[in-house]
Amino acid sequence: MEYSIGLGLMSGTSLDGLDIAICQFEENEGKYYHKVLYTKEIPYSDTFKNRLLYASKMSGLELVRLDHDFAQFCSEQVLKAIAESKIKPHFIASHGHTIFHDPQYGYTTQMGNGGLIAGKTGITTVSDFRTTDVGLGGEGAPLVPIGDQLLFSDYDACLNLGGIANISYLKENQRVAYDISLCNIPFNHYANQKGLKYDQNGELARLGEVDADLLKRLDALPFYKQDGPKSLGRAFFEEVFLPLTDSFSISIQDKLATIVEHISKQIISQFPASGTILITGGGAFNSYLIEKLNQKTECQLVIPDQQTIQYKEAILFAFLGYLRLHQKINTLSAVTGAQEDSIGGAVYIMKS
Repeated sequence: MEYSIGLGLMSGTSLDGLDIAICQFEENEGKYYHKVLYTKEIPYSDTFKNRLLYASKMSGLELVRLDHDFAQFCSEQVLKAIAESKIKPHFIASHGHTIFHDPQYGYTTQMGNGGLIAGKTGITTVSDFRTTDVGLGGEGAPLVPIGDQLLFSDYDACLNLGGIANISYLKENQRVAYDISLCNIPFNHYANQKGLKYDQNGELARLGEVDADLLKRLDALPFYKQDGPKSLGRAFFEEVFLPLTDSFSISIQDKLATIVEHISKQIISQFPASGTILITGGGAFNSYLIEKLNQKTECQLVIPDQQTIQYKEAILFAFLGYLRLHQKINTLSAVTGAQEDSIGGAVYIMKS
């Protein structure tokens, strides 16, 4: 079997940092196999994190500079990872960092120019994975379900607890996936107000009490009544979720306890009646959230090794790049709502 080595770059809405995963991929008789060779997370400086966080309010020139600077940052980290691992990948697959995402109006924008990354590293780079699907009338998200289907098919469903919680599963032999609710974005926001980077193990939330009125109003948000495919972006948090939670004069602990209860309810409402659920993303480390999920379901919740928890999305974006370069479908219309399946991603080819 011939194999390809890809380097995946992932920057999620929770702004924890840049995730790097170097992986080996092989195909044999229609089945795909992967092996993770190296992983690393590079935290953002406070200055850079704030630039990404408030990018939606920047001028056009400031956005162009951020696009350049983020690509430069990615390039530098790729070269450091190659030097540290002593593994030179055949290609880079970069998710970028999403700033604008409103498929209803036909646009999605990620920082991190793929052409610049290719030029700075000398390695063929795939980027801009979402735009083609949006052009086909899709949500441009979620993208990783093709990887869930081809690399993690042993599980009945795959749940990602990142800045946003999303789920992927087979229904009538067709992959279904969509965003369920926010997850780490509000957890981190309120932990920051206590001087913490995040609510470790959900300890702040565990100290609080659920506010029944806030819970009722969160559960009533219109997004949850929409049929899939559907996706969320940071704008939902800033324009819908946060104004509601901030309007309640209760302690941060009580807000977090209520949000955990709300999010766990929304997630469980999307679980099958039984089966195994693979849980990845930073929220898998939130023991209080996992306890709440376990209390509400008969499903078996599987928490894998730390590498898979933390780097699954970077691994799967490397896989999306692999599929793109092999001219294989990497975006499922059944998941995104597009007119048809597509092979997404802009490719910047380097000769060497």
